[in-house]
Amino acid sequence: MTKIIRGENMNFDYAKDSKEQRPYEHYLSAYKSMDPKEISERTGFPYDEETGNFTVRLMGSTYLVSFPDYEIQPVEDTIGVYPLTEAMNVKILIIRYMAERFQTPFSGKFITYHEVPWGEVYFRQFQGRCLMRFAFSYGNKLEMFAKIMEHLGAEKSEEGDCSYKLEFMDNLFIKFILWAGDDEFPPSSQILFSDNFAASFAAEDLAVVGDISINMMKALEKKLS
Repeated sequence: MTKIIRGENMNFDYAKDSKEQRPYEHYLSAYKSMDPKEISERTGFPYDEETGNFTVRLMGSTYLVSFPDYEIQPVEDTIGVYPLTEAMNVKILIIRYMAERFQTPFSGKFITYHEVPWGEVYFRQFQGRCLMRFAFSYGNKLEMFAKIMEHLGAEKSEEGDCSYKLEFMDNLFIKFILWAGDDEFPPSSQILFSDNFAASFAAEDLAVVGDISINMMKALEKKLS
């Protein structure tokens, strides 16, 4: 029997920005007017007509998302941190995906942020918000980074000094790569996206995806320390 739980408040460092409320209300209105079967076919999220819930997987956890109310409940697991129930930017990302986007196959190729359409335009934002933050958070804490990734069920990769491939959503993967700092050079990082991200999300969305992922790492670091 599926057990639903309330997410533990992990004090996510997400900004409480009132500007988020307006886009959330816009996408919520669109979502409520849609056919849930069409959403399921387009996104690949399974829909149960009896319960009125979509099943959404995000960073190793499973959530039940109701239609048309968009109420979210995590299914009990070992992760223990549930950003989709707590963070507005995560809620907006998922409801926007359900309202507008579609699932495409992953070819096996990973791409840099520069290779995403309009990635050059938004790269400075992505660099500061994601690459530098990731590098300076975990470039000198490779063991903690590995512990977090293993906890999320990520797959170890060969690039850099420490790297993992994480399934962000079903068939949408992120590869996090770290090079450790030393006395001469600061730590550095790279974040790669499976090529099907480019069909499902805009460049500015991928900065949010990176930000959400690092926030998840931060919350889990507190939990696992």
